[in-house]
Amino acid sequence: MGLTKTEIFTDQQNTIAQLAKVLGHPARIAILQHLFRSDTCVCGDLVTEIGLAQPTISQHLRELKNVNLIQGSIEGTKVCYCINTEAWEGARELLFLFLSQQPKTNGDCC
Repeated sequence: MGLTKTEIFTDQQNTIAQLAKVLGHPARIAILQHLFRSDTCVCGDLVTEIGLAQPTISQHLRELKNVNLIQGSIEGTKVCYCINTEAWEGARELLFLFLSQQPKTNGDCC
């Protein structure tokens, strides 16, 4: 498979694609939902809550952290996670604008 030529797309297009890719896995959605329900940083209960192995949870957390949707802090031997509210708001606005577009066709296409 060829490389994605991200440089030919706008920053906005690349960001939307990255967000869509990260949000495209149900485990990541479940992790985000759990973090939203928590009123504090979540440290160790994600494995129990989500039902996946620790290495799998860690991989999904890394993907969410790579796009800044979550942030983590180290407390002793634990890494605790929470929603990065500023990044979440930016992602929400960007996706809302993209998904709010209306087709310009009158239904006669194809």
